[in-house]
Amino acid sequence: MNVQANQLITLTQDILLAWGMHAEDARITAELMVETDLRAIDSHGVSMLPMYEKMREQGILNMTPSRAIVRDTPVLALIDADRGLGHPIARDAMLLACDKARHSGIGAVGVRNSHHFGATGLYAEMAALRGMLGFVTSSTSVAGVLPTNGSDPLLGTNPIAFAAPAGRHAPFLLDMSTSTVAVNKVKVYALNDRELPGGWVVNSQGQTVRDPAQALALCHSQQGGGLTPLGGDTETGGHKGYGLSVMVQILSSALTGGSFSPVRNRQADGPVPHNIGHFFLAIDPAAFRKDGELEHDLDMVIDVLKGSRPVDADRPVQVAGDPERAARREREVSGIPMPETLLAQLRAIAGNAGVPYTLTGA
Repeated sequence: MNVQANQLITLTQDILLAWGMHAEDARITAELMVETDLRAIDSHGVSMLPMYEKMREQGILNMTPSRAIVRDTPVLALIDADRGLGHPIARDAMLLACDKARHSGIGAVGVRNSHHFGATGLYAEMAALRGMLGFVTSSTSVAGVLPTNGSDPLLGTNPIAFAAPAGRHAPFLLDMSTSTVAVNKVKVYALNDRELPGGWVVNSQGQTVRDPAQALALCHSQQGGGLTPLGGDTETGGHKGYGLSVMVQILSSALTGGSFSPVRNRQADGPVPHNIGHFFLAIDPAAFRKDGELEHDLDMVIDVLKGSRPVDADRPVQVAGDPERAARREREVSGIPMPETLLAQLRAIAGNAGVPYTLTGA
């Protein structure tokens, strides 16, 4: 069934309010989650609600956090998110980084003691829409990614996002995990009962796992086998993805005071807050060049790339951000496609929260 975005925002916001989230935080979170689905990043949108419900029931997710600025200078800040959901604090942190960059040329904000914040690219784009270069990294809660040559999953999907403003074109917007795919991408395949492509998930012997339910369980077990690093094995560049993942871990958590999942899990007696760390960087191009020069040059770069000859005429060359924008234009009209398995989960969550289930077909 296809569902219109406004219906999905209303239901998501109602659930978050029923869980006790402050009204403004609930609005921001619901809008960011559904924006993610509009862009066809189905792995990080409202399909996360079942996990959030479980985290809340376990007592590890604080729905009414008292966020606090731990350190603050003209160019940087460190914020403690008080175990809250990551969407509202991530938005605030990126906007704060932009404010600092506007005054000082560069702004960096770290966040610790947070939880999942959805699609990383949304926050980098916030900088680009304000004329800034934006760079965002985040650690993750599930250690489901194998280090190169390893059989034990030790790293998260540890995403990176980068955005830059253009002039005639939409911003360049790169949003990627440092694993071949995100765990939640495997979840989407499981929800739709679709066989996984080879090389996404391997067992402890390095053999490909194609059954999506088996692969998802293996990733969440965090015991043996898991997601491959970006690039797969060493012969195809997997050591590069492995290195990028460790870089993200350092920036997002080692620098801010967030946790490293294998250590956190080893020390925990039961469910504990994820203490995810995020890192946000904004750069004002006016600190380097005259107004509009970066945008002009980036337009030329994009013109050349998109004007290049494709291998297949039906698949023109694109730049990062184009597929998501195309999906958004389509889904704004036709609605967001949702499998019945996910709709059933949302129906149950709404019932548990005591709010009306109001989704209808587009």
